Amino acid sequence: MTSLFAPALAGVLLGGSLIIAIGAQNAFILRQGLLRQHVFVLCLICALSDAALIGLGVAGLGAIISGSELLIAVVTLGGAVFLAAYALLALKRAIAPAGLEAAKSGAGSLRAAVMTCLAFTFLNPHVYLDTVLLVGGLSGRYEGQARLAFAIGAMSASFIWFFGLGYGARVLEPLFAKPSAWRVLDGLIAFVMASLSASLLYRFFTG
Repeated sequence: MTSLFAPALAGVLLGGSLIIAIGAQNAFILRQGLLRQHVFVLCLICALSDAALIGLGVAGLGAIISGSELLIAVVTLGGAVFLAAYALLALKRAIAPAGLEAAKSGAGSLRAAVMTCLAFTFLNPHVYLDTVLLVGGLSGRYEGQARLAFAIGAMSASFIWFFGLGYGARVLEPLFAKPSAWRVLDGLIAFVMASLSASLLYRFFTG
């Protein structure tokens, strides 16, 4: 059981670092939380969408990569570079932060809300890059139950974030409307991503 904790934690940290960023999807969930409209359904859609894409990446891309030492090396090095770039972007946001603002009004129908949520989720190219390619690719470093633990960890981060944001909106909105809060959060994200990148580089160079 202890041996599964490390990959699960790695999945949580990676998934959390990728998902927590100012964007249309997070602003939409925050707005719906403030309005208290369809919060459970919309949070569930976002979390399950991430989980499905992560599952596809881990089951497909992860399985393919794990069978080739060359692909594992390429993904490990590529993932390290990618995470380092994300860390720099997060650091840039921390230096010049912006508040996350949510509109206080909007269409109230469930259909309209669901369609908007699906559009924000699946029309964003970064979601495929993050979940299918990056998470799925890096899962190839693990085998069997360890890979499953990594995937569950990454999926858990999505559930924790979206439901926390949706139901904690009225508490979180004044906080995250302040650029200083995002400065701290993006600074932490930069640190986590840089640490993950360094660990991948260490693993790459030490074999």
